[in-house]
Amino acid sequence: MQWERVDLPEEILEIRELLNEVITERLEDLKELGVTNATSPDLSQKKLNGMRAELQKLINNDQSEGYQGMSTHAEIMKLRRAVELVETQSVESVRRYFERQREDARSSGASKASQRMVSDPRVRRAMRKADTYDDLHPKFSKARILLAQTLGIGDGERVIVFTESRDTAEALTEFLGKSFDTRKFVGQGDKEGSDGMTQNEQQERLDQFRNGEFEVLVSTSVAEEGLDVPEVDLVLFYEPVPTAIRSIQRKGRTGRQAEGKVVVLMANDTRDEAFFWIARRREQEMEDELRELKGVADEVEEELDDAQQSLAEFDGASTGDDGEAREERLNPGLDDFAESGDGESDDADADTGEAADDDDAEEGVVATADSDPEEDVIEIVVDQRELDSPIAKELSRREGVRTRLETLEVGDYVLSDRVAVERKSVADFLDTLTGGDRSMFEQVGDLSRAYARPVVILEGEDLYGERNVHPNAIRGALSSLAIDFDASVLRTEDEDDTADLLEVVAGREQEESDRTVSVHGEKSGKTLAEQQEYVVGSVADIGPVTARALLEEFSTVEAVMTARKEDLLEVDGIGEVTADRLREVVGSEYTGDGS
Repeated sequence: MQWERVDLPEEILEIRELLNEVITERLEDLKELGVTNATSPDLSQKKLNGMRAELQKLINNDQSEGYQGMSTHAEIMKLRRAVELVETQSVESVRRYFERQREDARSSGASKASQRMVSDPRVRRAMRKADTYDDLHPKFSKARILLAQTLGIGDGERVIVFTESRDTAEALTEFLGKSFDTRKFVGQGDKEGSDGMTQNEQQERLDQFRNGEFEVLVSTSVAEEGLDVPEVDLVLFYEPVPTAIRSIQRKGRTGRQAEGKVVVLMANDTRDEAFFWIARRREQEMEDELRELKGVADEVEEELDDAQQSLAEFDGASTGDDGEAREERLNPGLDDFAESGDGESDDADADTGEAADDDDAEEGVVATADSDPEEDVIEIVVDQRELDSPIAKELSRREGVRTRLETLEVGDYVLSDRVAVERKSVADFLDTLTGGDRSMFEQVGDLSRAYARPVVILEGEDLYGERNVHPNAIRGALSSLAIDFDASVLRTEDEDDTADLLEVVAGREQEESDRTVSVHGEKSGKTLAEQQEYVVGSVADIGPVTARALLEEFSTVEAVMTARKEDLLEVDGIGEVTADRLREVVGSEYTGDGS
């Protein structure tokens, strides 16, 4: 293990200070609301979460200050993300982040937090400094030196560089690629304007890495677990991670079969240092607990007297005091539950050599060594913003359900390659109708463009009584979701009910329909026949049934449009009024005045 420290140049520190000034000012605003006493820009995430909880209480009490404070809180989170990027990642990553924020602020339905942030003079100055900064973050040059020491001086063959940011992964791949044969390795789908990799592309990239076709793999967290990543000579942490398990998983990519090396880059006087010590402390706590457990196991074994079985009795090799093998065991060991390859029990009769009764053998089998533990597991992908709700935690505890956390571009939950879910509480849904915020309809619109079967879950009771909203306005909104956005609207009573529904739908999709989970599913296009029916059906509001009848009669869209009125009247469902209207729409001159 090796820790390499770097100092940030003055230009990067100036960008950070400008952003921190705005964060401090926004925290002063929240202090006036009474939800915090802290105004330091480097306060912990735990304290920020506490502020959010206090603001939610104000909202629940219908205090308008809560909504204003929540918007300010959102702006603080955006600013802190920018500080984190410029401190620990690269100026290029913060430059791309600012550009996305500018685009978001200009888009329809933009949040006030985004608009307020990009319009602040200090943030604008920080943006200009980032745009004009033409040097690299000092971690870049340090990384190149470390790779040269391993691959050049040390005669190493493979290196993995881990980074938290996909933008940084792309910039590092380009930079290191000038000196080494380098490839990136990122997750699936499009994320924050960056092209991802499909599973086939990921597997092909790993095979190339394993076969020595290139030297350096620059990866985001996707290569930390669950992938067969080959042994490497160096694991380079572009930044520390505050989670002990992730830190251990990264380190485990080296030193398994031969001596390996792990290097962690840290920017001085940044959150890199805080994350490093958090992970270090948690790893030490894990090690201490494991040592304690081992000591307890040793003490238990020492305290077992002769009348009790020792732990060694379960390996099938223990002998009695007279040196002969024990003829029977007081309790079965793990080996007793295994089956031989031909399906017969290992407990054959000692005298005859015949297998035990098949029925008895089946009843005794708990699991076989070659059974697939994932065979009957359904997978639910959860957007990381849904962690505020207990639904994800509840699902992860259920037998037969595996949850996977992602930052989803659209939706809150993905249940298959065609089904994604947007979850809204009744209160949030009604706020959309009363506050003029159309973001929910934009979200569902994005969902319907990405997935063939979009689902909206309305969670909570008293849909028509919680707010002073006319029932017809609510019915109109529900109708819009179903008709304009082709979304299924499902109702649940509470979060437990939502979790149950998600599990059932995911089970139907993955087990009964044999569909796979795709985080960025694409909505399938209409078939040619469907497009033809759509074109004809849209003329004079004929509708799909009559459109199909016309196409069956005339064969082509062109023939329908040029048919005479007399021929149209021969088709079932077409009367005088419809025929006249159709000929009027098709044959009249376009005036452009709406008449």
